[in-house]
Amino acid sequence: MYAEIIGWGKCAPPAVLTNKDLESFMETSDEWIQTRTGIKQRHVSHVPCSELSRVAAERAIACAGIKAEDIDLVILGTTSPDEIIPNSASIVVNAIGAVNATGFDINSACTSFLYSLNVATDMIKAGSIKTALVIGMEKVTRYLDWEKRDSAVLFGDGGGAVVLQATEEALGLIDAKLSLVPETREMIHIPGLGMDHTNQTLQEFHYSINFTGQDVFKHAVRGMYEACDTVLARTGISLEDIDFFIPHQANLRIIQTLAKRMHVDMENVMVCVDKYANTSAGTIPLSLCDALEAGRIKPGMTMLTASFGAGLTCGGGLIKWGERVVPLGESDAELPPCNETALELIQPAIDFNKAYYAKKAD
Repeated sequence: MYAEIIGWGKCAPPAVLTNKDLESFMETSDEWIQTRTGIKQRHVSHVPCSELSRVAAERAIACAGIKAEDIDLVILGTTSPDEIIPNSASIVVNAIGAVNATGFDINSACTSFLYSLNVATDMIKAGSIKTALVIGMEKVTRYLDWEKRDSAVLFGDGGGAVVLQATEEALGLIDAKLSLVPETREMIHIPGLGMDHTNQTLQEFHYSINFTGQDVFKHAVRGMYEACDTVLARTGISLEDIDFFIPHQANLRIIQTLAKRMHVDMENVMVCVDKYANTSAGTIPLSLCDALEAGRIKPGMTMLTASFGAGLTCGGGLIKWGERVVPLGESDAELPPCNETALELIQPAIDFNKAYYAKKAD
């Protein structure tokens, strides 16, 4: 038994924060950001992660031509859930009317979608379910410290969803290699974000993404390369047989370096980091949807995907696409209207960060 991808849908919130917008309050420039990351803009959400997930889910369900009641399982891959207890997948299950489905969250940082896709695929292969909805979605801008240029320019909100269905044809995620690089846990880190009792002593809670760029770059390229190499070796597929490559969209330089090391022509690599920045768990489903919309995924294609994230978690997967590349239906699902610009949405966080550091300096 295999798990074919029969539906797909994305959701990027309407408010767009450009590099020029960042220049208005941060010591940076459009040229500085683009030359180092390839990013031109990012989206900022005015709604919770679960609402973004609902829209992507309903679009994927319509695309698949099924009903929400047909879904057995919903997995939400995210690092920015609305709540921890209960899980945020349950919000989506109720919102879309998946009355016969169970659901849970998976947090492996940026690799959350690939890890979720692997779990759902294996459950279908085992015969415990027949139809699954897998979501990769983030509201990661909520974690940004706008005083930290190196990290604040990198991230955005959004993501996507796919519907998997049992089939006897060798389609969908054929194989995946998931890993965790030893002794790298602090390389991408949000200190204090969790249930550690020491946080209860803080009079003013402040957290932000910390990372060591050069070390992350090195381990990310190596980890994704080794994961893909393992998958190819196990499946007996050569790089010459790969038609398309969808890597994690963290940084254009990482994508280019990985493609070069794998001897994959950039013409066959999906790149959309310029439009969305790094949406963490959302990058691969967003990339998949954009590639389908652009006609870059053809019937019967053999594809590779790869991801890395905090942990450091890494993964690579081999996907065999089916015959259909056009949605069976369309959903009228939309986000509620946004009446603020991206700059207005993040202004409270900008003010808080400035006040926090001013108070700290005193």
